[in-house]
Amino acid sequence: MRRWRHRLSDSDTFLSGGADDPMTSVANLTDIFLVFIVALLVSFLSAYHLEDLLAQDSKVTVMKETTDGEITVITKQAEKIEAVKITRTEAEGRGVRLGVAYRLEDGGMVYLPDE
Repeated sequence: MRRWRHRLSDSDTFLSGGADDPMTSVANLTDIFLVFIVALLVSFLSAYHLEDLLAQDSKVTVMKETTDGEITVITKQAEKIEAVKITRTEAEGRGVRLGVAYRLEDGGMVYLPDE
């Protein structure tokens, strides 16, 4: 049975992970880049307070406006995500007045509902 055993020698650099194998460093770089990408994704989500996008039962509404006045409203309710694009002219005249919002001198906003 001893004759079936194979001993690794210095010439078997691929199996022994010797210093002459260039693929060892490439595999390590791949692992480092994967960890970096995941850390970057998590930091972007936490910087913009979008952790709720990953939660399964969360309700999130995001509104963004382009320079030409087009507004995109993105809503997420549980697992359903919906995006609606509207312009200011399409939004005029829709709905019912709910109250008044005031911008304060310090940049904050106060909303007073109509009764």
